[in-house]
Amino acid sequence: MAKGKVFLPTLLLFYCLQLNHICSSAKPNLIVMLMDDMGWGDLGVYGNPAKETPNMDQMAAEGALLPDFYSGNPLCSPSRASFLTGRLPIRNGFYSTNAHARNAYTPQVIVGGIPDSEVLLSEILGRAGYKSKIIGKWHLGHQQQYLPLRHGFDEFYGSTNCHFGPYDDKGTPNIPVYRNAEMIGRYYEEFQILASGESNMTQLFIEEGLSFIQNQTAEGNPFFLYWAPDATHAPVYASKEFLGRSQRGPYGDAVMELDSGVGKILSLLKQLKIDNNTFVFFMSDNGAAKYSKENGGSNGPFLCGKETTFEGGMREPSIAWWPGQIQPGMVSHQVGSIMDLFTTMVEMAGQSVPKDRIIDGKNLLPSLLKGTVDPDKAMFYYRGNEMMAVRQGLYKAHYWTWTNSIEEFVKSHVNFCPGQNVTGVMTHEQTNHTDSPLLFHLGRDPGEKYIIPSDSAEYKSVMPALKAVVDKHKSNLVLGIPQLNICDPAVQNWAPPGCEKLGKCLPIPKSNPTKCSWPH
Repeated sequence: MAKGKVFLPTLLLFYCLQLNHICSSAKPNLIVMLMDDMGWGDLGVYGNPAKETPNMDQMAAEGALLPDFYSGNPLCSPSRASFLTGRLPIRNGFYSTNAHARNAYTPQVIVGGIPDSEVLLSEILGRAGYKSKIIGKWHLGHQQQYLPLRHGFDEFYGSTNCHFGPYDDKGTPNIPVYRNAEMIGRYYEEFQILASGESNMTQLFIEEGLSFIQNQTAEGNPFFLYWAPDATHAPVYASKEFLGRSQRGPYGDAVMELDSGVGKILSLLKQLKIDNNTFVFFMSDNGAAKYSKENGGSNGPFLCGKETTFEGGMREPSIAWWPGQIQPGMVSHQVGSIMDLFTTMVEMAGQSVPKDRIIDGKNLLPSLLKGTVDPDKAMFYYRGNEMMAVRQGLYKAHYWTWTNSIEEFVKSHVNFCPGQNVTGVMTHEQTNHTDSPLLFHLGRDPGEKYIIPSDSAEYKSVMPALKAVVDKHKSNLVLGIPQLNICDPAVQNWAPPGCEKLGKCLPIPKSNPTKCSWPH
C-alpha cells in the first residue's frame, strides 16, 4: 500500500483525547527526550545517591514517574525504530537473521535502514499539521533513502550514526553531522570531541531544541521535537563547563549537562506559556552499558544491562510531563514501552494508527491522566530474531537466557553484567527454557535472582496464562524483512549529501557486500 494512502484525511475540527474532560481546538505540542545508554538508576528520583539530576527530578515532581517502562530492544537502533513505528523490531525489520538471537544495529557499514513500507510517527504528525525536528542521533540508516527528511521530518540537526572515532578518513570515514538534508561537517573534524572528553555537541543540541520551539511557537505551528542527544554513549563527552563537576566521573558530567538541557527546555515552555499544551516524555533507548563499568551508567537494582533482555537491559528511567493534565508527583505502575509513545502521540494529534499492520503500542493517556492500570498488557523482550522473555503484571518468564559467549567473556573481557552472577540465569550459552520457562516475580525480586520453582503452586497457576499470551503473540507475528543482515564498506559515509559543497567528499571503495557479523 502506498504510504500516502494509509490514512483517510481527518475531518475533525476538534480532537478529544479518549477522556471526555480533555478536549481542545489546539493540538498539543509533543516532545520526546530520548537519552542514549542512560540507566534506570542514573536519576536522583530513581535513587541515584549522587543526586546530580535536579531538573529531571523536578520534571518527575511536576509530572509522572513510570518505573515499569521499557525500551523496545536492549540496543540502540532497533529501540529507536520501535519508537518511531510503534512496532517491535521483529516486525519493522530492525533485526538480523545471520545468527540466532544476535543484537544488531546500524554501524557505517550497514546496507539496510528503515524501510519505506514502515509508517513513522513523524509522517503521521505531518499530515496533522505538525512541524517535526530530530536533534541528535538518528541511527535508522545513513544512506540517502533512509535519512530523516525522507521519512516525515521537516528538520534534522545531528548525525546518522553514533559518534565513534576519530577515524583516518581512509579505511573508515569520520561520521557526518547534518543540518537537514546535507552534511555540515564531520565529528572529530569540524565538530570536535577531544581525547579529554570535551565537546560542545550537547550545547549545540540544546540550542537547536530551544530555537526550534521558539520558531514554531512564533509561527503558531503544533510541533514534534525528537531530542536525542548521545553524550552518555561511549565515548562520553561534556562541554568544558561541565567537565570534572560530577562525583561520578566523565559519565556523570555528561548526565549533568543533559540534565541542564532538560531544565532549559522545560523552562522555555513555561516562559512561552505553552507548557499546559505540551506533552513531554523523557526516557532512554536501552539500559546502561554495564560493560563500561565505572565509566558507564547505573541500572539500579536490576540485572545486567545493555545488550541483554534482563531488566537492566530494557527497563528505562521514564518521566511524563504535561502541566494541567498529569497530576504532579504521580507514579504509574502501568507496564509500558517506548512503542506506546507512538500510539499515544498519534491519537493526541487526532489521528489514527495504521490499520493495515499490527501496532504494538497502546495509548498511555488513561494511565497518565486517570491512573488506571491494564493488568493484561504484556511486554515482549526480543534479542535479534528471538523472543527471549515476556512480562505480564509482575511476572516475567524467560524462554531463553544468554549474556554473551564464554569466548567473548574470557578472551575479549566483554562483560554485560559486571559484579553480578546468578547461577542458571546468567548463561554464557544460549539456553532454551521454552519447555519450562524461568519465572520471576518482579515485585518481590526486581533483580531476577530467585527463580520460582517449576513444581510450585505459584508457577503452575501463573505459567498457563503467560504461555497463552506468548502463543497468541507468535500466532499473528508477521516478520519484517531483516534490514541488518548485509554490510559493505562502500556504503560508509564517504560522500554524504552536501560533501561537495564543503570539499569533504572522500573516495568510495569498491563494493564488497558480505553478511554482517554480530558477536552477541
